[in-house]
Amino acid sequence: MAMAVAQHRVSTSGSSSINKHLDASGKYVRYTAEQVEALERVYAECPKPSSLRRQQLIRECPILSNIEPKQIKVWFQNRRCREKQRKESSRLQTVNRKLSAMNKLLMEENDRLQKQVSQLVCENGYMRQQLHTVNASATDASCDSVVTTPQHSLRDPNNPAGLLSIAEETLAEFLSKATGTAVDWVQMPGMKPGPDSVGIFAISQSCSGVAARACGLVSLEPTKIAEILKDRPSWLRDCRNLEVFTMFRAGSGGTIELVYTQMFAPTTPAPARDFWTLRYTTTLENGSFVVCERSLSGSGAGPSTAAAAQFVRAEVLPSGYLIRPCEGGGSIIHIVDHLNLEAWNVPEVLRPLYESSKVIAQKMTIAALRYVKQIAQETSGEVVYSMGRQPAVLRTFSQRLSRGFNDAINGFNDDGWSIMNCDGNEDVIIAINSSKSFSCTSNPNNALPFVGGVLCAKASMLLQNVPPAVLVRFLREHRSEWADFNVDAYTAASLKAGTYAYPGMRPTRFTGSQIIMPLGHTIEHEEILEVIRLEGHSLVQEDAFVSRDIHLLQICSGIDENAVGACSELVFAPIDEMFPDDAPLIPSGFRIIPLESKPSDTKDSLTTNRTLDLTSSLEVGPATNHSSGDVPSSQNSRSVLTIAFQFPFDSSLQDNVATMARQYVRSVISSVQRVAMAISPSGLSMAVGPKLSPGSPEALTLAQWIYQSYSYHIGAELLRSESLGSDSILKNLWQHQDAILCCSLKSLPVFIFANQAGLDMLEMTLVSLQDITLDKIFDEPGRKALCSDFAKLMQQGYAYFPAGICMSTMGRHVSYEQAVAWKVLEADESTVHCLAFSFVNWSFV
Repeated sequence: MAMAVAQHRVSTSGSSSINKHLDASGKYVRYTAEQVEALERVYAECPKPSSLRRQQLIRECPILSNIEPKQIKVWFQNRRCREKQRKESSRLQTVNRKLSAMNKLLMEENDRLQKQVSQLVCENGYMRQQLHTVNASATDASCDSVVTTPQHSLRDPNNPAGLLSIAEETLAEFLSKATGTAVDWVQMPGMKPGPDSVGIFAISQSCSGVAARACGLVSLEPTKIAEILKDRPSWLRDCRNLEVFTMFRAGSGGTIELVYTQMFAPTTPAPARDFWTLRYTTTLENGSFVVCERSLSGSGAGPSTAAAAQFVRAEVLPSGYLIRPCEGGGSIIHIVDHLNLEAWNVPEVLRPLYESSKVIAQKMTIAALRYVKQIAQETSGEVVYSMGRQPAVLRTFSQRLSRGFNDAINGFNDDGWSIMNCDGNEDVIIAINSSKSFSCTSNPNNALPFVGGVLCAKASMLLQNVPPAVLVRFLREHRSEWADFNVDAYTAASLKAGTYAYPGMRPTRFTGSQIIMPLGHTIEHEEILEVIRLEGHSLVQEDAFVSRDIHLLQICSGIDENAVGACSELVFAPIDEMFPDDAPLIPSGFRIIPLESKPSDTKDSLTTNRTLDLTSSLEVGPATNHSSGDVPSSQNSRSVLTIAFQFPFDSSLQDNVATMARQYVRSVISSVQRVAMAISPSGLSMAVGPKLSPGSPEALTLAQWIYQSYSYHIGAELLRSESLGSDSILKNLWQHQDAILCCSLKSLPVFIFANQAGLDMLEMTLVSLQDITLDKIFDEPGRKALCSDFAKLMQQGYAYFPAGICMSTMGRHVSYEQAVAWKVLEADESTVHCLAFSFVNWSFV
């Protein structure tokens, strides 16, 4: 007879101490309260049915001796079923509350979209009416009066009444962006809303500055969420410092704060930003919690000029957080970030980082919502980390690694950083910090024992057609392809008192074994924290049995090609094998930031195709002609790679460490370039640019024209060689020490070719040459000299230009002793194909 699972029914009689249960045959069995209590104790200690301990406890309990074993077994089955039902019921209630809150959020989003559609329909109808109106000028005036939004009238920020007026205006403008139609929001590319998504994300389609918006459900109380988000340095990795200068109560019960914020620059060529803002915190009538913020007017406002000397003052347009409590717990949060980052003063190649709403969404808006959800999961106990570390400790490690890496890239003077004198070809920047404190805690045992300081070698470069996620994943998994174990050993030695040694004094062999031990990750696995163990063995006989293993604490982010992220990073620092919570960290690593392609990039590549594929001729044979339709759109992907490595040094060995650091970083750059070429989806030929169009000369032909035209016009040999063959001309031209560039003969000349020295001088690749016009590489005196001698150049076929300064695409100044320009003639010696320039003895200033 099959045993049925029966439900446990308890008598409703309050005075009865007897509980009735169904047995295996379906009959009621009466248990006393003492028997039920004994069974509950046994179940609590041994919930597993096959446990021998349970049988022992039942035998040791006299009060259960008169109950048949089958009846006890049925009781435990019923008890287990009731517990599963209770857990499932609780889970379903939680899911139901979340779905109800999310449904409410989606309904509000739908209402907002309907309002936006209605507004667009009205505007469309209004514009149609104006097109059929005879009195256009009067209509235009009336139209302006209808659709023009009143500009923010300046209030006096020097008194509380004026600040309160600004705060109220900021609140109204922020709410119109968060829940209204003040900004034309469109869905964030690559972020599809769904049950598994973190939230709903949108970016501005057309507005002043850059803006992003997010909304989502978080299982925390509004006041806790506001407290987390107001502490911006704890969750925004780009935030260097936030200081509240003044705080006072507003009449409505809220608080007004004057806040000064400093932001790190993401890469070396760009200056950092700072903000001087008013932050208003208040509660609305419906119980919602609001934190809104906007910049105060006046370029001189805020802290002293000296404190902000290395920063560019940017603007925060009305932004903030709207947090509404949900029934049953949790909150619905709306986040709006609206900024004007003053992109005019960064190199043109980096401007997409400052003009893209998508970048702001990735770096700030999405990061804020993810962080709050991470805290909510840690609070509820959903997150489990290894090695017995608390989530807050591991999160602090990640923040310290990221902050230390940002400090190294930016090198602020008020932190003690200063630039060392470098050689002429300053491709690697060397900075030293002699005043940096190496002890991050009050524990003197964890202080670094050196009196010199820390030296940082850093560089930035442009990558073409290299997926950042793939490159960082390769660097993480194949460290031996680019890293020097002895340099890692040197840096690791700084953590052990009395073991300081210059590299090479204790030769060590790296076994090639790299063991990755994960510590934790964020909720969507976009960032991983791990410990890396590098196994090494001493090459000295007396130290043969001494462990030479190196341990690195490392964060890795942006390695999922399908995920939406602001950048891909690999940042690491040597750490003691005991892994103390307060261990000092000296981070180094890589950051790769993708640059959004301009809308015209694809069009240009399909219609122009004028970039010369010189390296493909050198490596794999002559360039071949392809039709414009053969050029894939992936060729337009570009990214900026920033490398920064830090080295502790003793004051007596500063010069030696600087030389070693410069050579090491150059070696790493060469390795990364080699890896980037290998992992490029298109291989070698696609990595260097589009092929020649049918009307363009091949590489060998153009090299001959450049060489012969130089001799024809100037009467000297460009390559200083006898009886050069066509192939030798190409190779010698490519390897020439002077920077040789060719530009088209158009109203706005663009570059079509550069040799290796020319690419190094411009800090770009062949495929990017079409983005640069001739006038952009010269400073003002250089442009004037070019304009004054251009007629002479076209008349006599060549011209000499005196020493001057030009500009690389990364914004660095380049000096040259002399420049020579000449017309490149085709084979008939009458048709001018392009103009060539040679920059003699160039170097970075």
